Amino acid sequence: MNENINLDCHLPEERKSHHSDKVKRNLVTRLNRIEGQIRGIKGLIEKDTYCDDVITQIAATQSALYSVAKILLEGHLKTCVLERINEGDTEVLDEVLLTIERLLKK
Repeated sequence: MNENINLDCHLPEERKSHHSDKVKRNLVTRLNRIEGQIRGIKGLIEKDTYCDDVITQIAATQSALYSVAKILLEGHLKTCVLERINEGDTEVLDEVLLTIERLLKK
């Protein structure tokens, strides 16, 4: 990986997010909670918890991950994508469509 990463996000070797410290803290907090949920699910399985209860916890964890993805996508659209479109790079739209397609596959 290139160690001289620029804050601009228009070239693949220069891509980096534009998240504020507040957004990063929010995302890390959410991911820490999700990490705890995963450990909890593992514990439920180890304790032979009723399958439906485990599945309910998995669904909650998937929903939490989806929320993180939505926050990231919103920031991406409002910063990198908008910047690239303003620079005349409409190829970014294909990238966004692929990203959304990956998010919607379940």
